[in-house]
Amino acid sequence: MKTAFLFAGQGSQYVSMGKDFYQSSPAAAKIFDSADIDFDVKEICFEGPREILNDTAYTQSCVFLTSMAIARALDEKGVKAHCAAGLSLGEYSALCYCGAFSISDGLNIVRRRGQLMAGALPAGTSKMAAVMGCEVSVIKDACRQASRLGVCRIANYNCPGQIVISGEKAAVEKAGEILSAQPRARVIPLNVSGAFHTSLLADAAVSLGRTLDKYDIRKPEKTVYFNTTGRREEVKDGRQLKEILCRQMQSSVYFQQIVENMIADGVQLFVEVGPGAALSKFVKKIDRNVRVVSVDKFSDIEKVLEALKDE
Repeated sequence: MKTAFLFAGQGSQYVSMGKDFYQSSPAAAKIFDSADIDFDVKEICFEGPREILNDTAYTQSCVFLTSMAIARALDEKGVKAHCAAGLSLGEYSALCYCGAFSISDGLNIVRRRGQLMAGALPAGTSKMAAVMGCEVSVIKDACRQASRLGVCRIANYNCPGQIVISGEKAAVEKAGEILSAQPRARVIPLNVSGAFHTSLLADAAVSLGRTLDKYDIRKPEKTVYFNTTGRREEVKDGRQLKEILCRQMQSSVYFQQIVENMIADGVQLFVEVGPGAALSKFVKKIDRNVRVVSVDKFSDIEKVLEALKDE
């Protein structure tokens, strides 16, 4: 059965994530115990406090390490993916799983990425919001109208009926007013620290590039579907991959298109790897006929093994 791993992004974190994997899987425990970074990732993941875990500067390292520990626990049980992708931050987990860089390097890269994104914009000047129950064309038009007040664009194409917009505070709020007037639309502000996946992070992307230059980044050994295009890409070398990652920080995330292209390429089972279950819900909204399992707890691995028995 062709299997894809989908790695969780920022926003899926919660206090105690990964703890039962640490207690139940020697391979996962080794990942947490070997973390070499400037703060105690394991303690923040398992014990909090929530305020630090939810701080973008720390969140990204915590979600990344938890995701890699879960991936190792799956590998320990013989579960492997043919291809992978991730939502925004999750793309780094997918690339690490596919051999583009080591877990140690990935942990430090996303630590710096989180710091750059957290400090990219003055507090209170930017905003993101999820838009439910509205056509993409209507959302694009609202963003266009609101752009006279500042940057406003679609940041995430998550699934049918759920789009995320991002940009400068006044512009995003104006787009929200326009969209809220639609009969079935709902606009929900997101608790994030900046206008991610917009041109407002251009300077942060340049700084990220300098960080990436310090690490050994290689061509992935397995197929990766990328946020910036929604497709698999023939990555020739680490230099090209670095360019993709810098572009990703300020580009829209085409998650729906990733899943659709994976299905077109024969994926029959999606395994969500990492805290939470948001991606599994997106997949079900994209195509109800495919199988999807969220691995958020150690016991969830049994569900994956059962699904693989049915092939």
